[in-house]
Amino acid sequence: MTTRTLPWKPPPAVDVEALPVGRWWDAVRAAPMVGERALKALGDETGAVIQDMYGTLYWLVAVGSIERNWQLRGVRLLTELADESTYLGVPPVSWTTGPKSHWRVPLGPNRYLTDPWRLREALAEADRAEYGPMPEGRQLCYRCQLPTDEPIPVDVEARTNGVGQIIYACPTHAPLYPTGQQPRILTSAPASEPEGRR
Repeated sequence: MTTRTLPWKPPPAVDVEALPVGRWWDAVRAAPMVGERALKALGDETGAVIQDMYGTLYWLVAVGSIERNWQLRGVRLLTELADESTYLGVPPVSWTTGPKSHWRVPLGPNRYLTDPWRLREALAEADRAEYGPMPEGRQLCYRCQLPTDEPIPVDVEARTNGVGQIIYACPTHAPLYPTGQQPRILTSAPASEPEGRR
């Protein structure tokens, strides 16, 4: 965690304000399930964290400190792009509880930016714990039928030969899988019929 005080604090406001990413900090956005696990794993090593009204978490990191190849499901890197601006909704510093966007981990002199490598390790561990191993290559989402680079296994379809086919979803559609359950890792999927000759 960076302990020096940087020349920035949220502007005085009465509501969430859209501020440009890449000017004072870059940000890392994580889906609620992955973000919660990573936050627990980081413990006191986390910097300030914003939580939006949907439970998504945003860590502030030093400008230019993250590379574009993290390849984690449900995680987005927010940096300034050459051809467009990116903004992050920043709540007033006094908003430290929900349900609206708020500072889940409040800003402080020694709690500002998160070390990007520790954050990546915590998010990678959370990704594996929530979604299981990353499958090789792109997979089709069961709902939108589009290939996704972030396939999340949501179910195992039983087959007559006892070998189940894994059903994947993109991060957007994984929570909408019709079983009414959260996406599960493959090791927690119910066992299909024992393999063997019939």
